[in-house]
Amino acid sequence: NHIFLIGGCDGSEGSRRYYQRVADKLPPTAMVLTLGCAKFRLLGHDYGTVPGTELPRLLDMGQCNDSYAAVQVALALVEATGAKSVNELPLSLDISWFEQKAVAVLLSLLHLGVKDIRLGPQLPAFITPEALDVLVRAYDLKPADLKHPEDDIDAMLQHGH
Repeated sequence: NHIFLIGGCDGSEGSRRYYQRVADKLPPTAMVLTLGCAKFRLLGHDYGTVPGTELPRLLDMGQCNDSYAAVQVALALVEATGAKSVNELPLSLDISWFEQKAVAVLLSLLHLGVKDIRLGPQLPAFITPEALDVLVRAYDLKPADLKHPEDDIDAMLQHGH
């Protein structure tokens, strides 16, 4: 009943375990799409299937360079469900930022009007407080709560996307 895209860059910092913790704590009815190097924290785990189906709960959408395919899947879901935009889907984006490719992916999502994106484990250094204020107001961008991933999950499920 809810899809979480957990993806982006990975690194050796302990704070990046947040994404594994999110995936492990999701309700059993949730699907997880992975994208980019962050997927390697999830691929070794068996998340089973979506209840009542044979669909795996974990689907790998590829590397960062395959972000276009993930966007196309989201747009196909918009069409299939009759939603007006990606923002109406039960879809949450929890993206790990680390390098320039992730910035390009984030800017592409913002250009497409995608809102309510969680970004972490730290916000990019180039985002000044003033720029962050604009992104929060215009796109509802949120920093990931590294200490309390359960709170992020609850907020994403309550918000519907």
